[in-house]
Parts: sequence; structure tokens; C-alpha cells
Amino acid sequence: MRVTDLYKTKEPVISMEFFPPRNQIAADKFSETVDVLSALHPDYFSVTFGAGGSTRDGSYQAVKELLIKKQLPTVAYIAGFGLGPDDIRPVLDAYEKLGIETIFVIRGDQPTTDGFESHPDSFSYASELISYIKSHYDFTLGCAGYPEGHIESKDIETDIKHLKEKVDAGAEYIVTQYFYDNQYFFDFVSKCKKEGIEVPIIPGIMPIYTIKMTRMLSKVCGSSIPAGLEKKLKAIDPEDKDTILKLGIDVAVDQCRGLLEKGVAGLHLYTMDRSKTTVEILRQLSQEKCLSLG
Repeated sequence: MRVTDLYKTKEPVISMEFFPPRNQIAADKFSETVDVLSALHPDYFSVTFGAGGSTRDGSYQAVKELLIKKQLPTVAYIAGFGLGPDDIRPVLDAYEKLGIETIFVIRGDQPTTDGFESHPDSFSYASELISYIKSHYDFTLGCAGYPEGHIESKDIETDIKHLKEKVDAGAEYIVTQYFYDNQYFFDFVSKCKKEGIEVPIIPGIMPIYTIKMTRMLSKVCGSSIPAGLEKKLKAIDPEDKDTILKLGIDVAVDQCRGLLEKGVAGLHLYTMDRSKTTVEILRQLSQEKCLSLG
């Protein structure tokens, strides 16, 4: 399954992202979550790849379960930070043998584990890894975009120039970092077009699952929390899980509705390996006839 074919023939494309499970209990929950969400007939699933290849085996097994065991359209991630060509090739060879046709390429973060040493020939930028893969394999490649700018970038304009380098190197679609103010996305797309970026740009949606997680991710990812949303979060008891869940669904539905009304090519939902919130978001959007499932 080549993601670019979906974006050419179907709109909106609905995709969902998972982390690979790290133990058997998580693996059982992962399988159950996938079964629940696959009943909604999303267009494809993706599985992340840990910093420095820390989850490479788990990522492969999760991709294999989705693609082979469950017969679901699947995209594999790969991250190049700290890894050299000799580390990357076996991973790509395994995915190619498995039948994966689309790879989502990111630079990745520096591992926080003690004793990790980067390969002397490691890929410093996603554009380098994309170029390498493109010259050695026949995968369709995707890359990440940052509507509020990458947290390490000095400004959004510089960040978009780097994004253009990734597209020029061979990336054929973009999935963005999450955001809570849709105007960031619309402005980002406009700036990308001015830079000559013409590939599909898909908004990433991160529902609110817990207040603690929302604040932590905001600091790590550089995605801001709008003042209105911050006020709502402060008004909720962090232990009131039902109210937080409802807020997360309401915010995401409103956000997705606004994006779909503007004709986005798809929605990419960060599930955090959970099903209830994603199911309810898509159910409400379907009821409102913003999209059709199945």
C-alpha cells in the first residue's frame, strides 16, 4: 500500500498511529486496540520507531502483526538519529521483505539511555536519510512537518526551508506535528506552497487524554496550548477522568470539523495506543456527515 495513491483517490484519508508495545501485557492490549479501531475501517495505520532504534524489533513485530496477521494497510516509521547505513539497511530490508511499500522517515531524537553512542556515519537530518533510502529502495516516503516550527528551529521560515529539502530529497507526503489552533496549520500550508512544496500535507491530531500528558507533550513537542483551552484545563480536576475524556473528544471533534470544512486531504490521529477517544471522535464526525467510515 502506497500512501500517495490514497491521497490521489480518496478524501479525506483517515490514518491512525501506534507505538510498538514493550511487553506482553502491552502487546495484548495493542492487539485489542487495533481490533477495535480497525472496525472503523481507517485507510491505514502507522507504527513508530524508537530513538536510536530502541524499538526496532518491537516496531517490526507490530508492523508484521498489522500487515500480515491482521491484513491491515500499514506504514512503518524509521528514525535515523544515531544510526548509520549499516544499522538502517537491515531494518529496511526486513520491511521490504515483509511487503511494506511506504516508510515514514524522521530524524528522531537523541536516545536518553546511558551509554548510547551515535554511529560515526549516522544521519544528522531526515533529508539525508530520505535521500539515502530513495537511492537504494523503492519505498514511497513520507516526512514530518511542524506547523508551529520544530522545537530546535530558530523560526518557522527556516523550518519550512528544511522541509522543502526533505521533499526535494524524495518525500512524497507530509504528516504534521499536532497543534490545537487550526490557524497554525492553515498558515503553515500557505507558507509551504509559497516555498514550492506541493505534496499532500496532512494534519496530525492529538486528542487530550490526560492533563499531565497534554502539558508534558506541549513542552517536549513545542505545540502550544491556546489560552481558551488552557482555561478549560485549569478548571478541571486532573483526577476527573470522565470530564477530561469528554473535553478531549469535544476539542478534537471541533478541530477536525474545522479542518475538514477547509478540505484537508486527511486526518492523522495519534491514538497513544488507546481506542475509546478515537472511536468517539470519528463516530461524531460521521454522524455530522463530515466524513464516512467504511
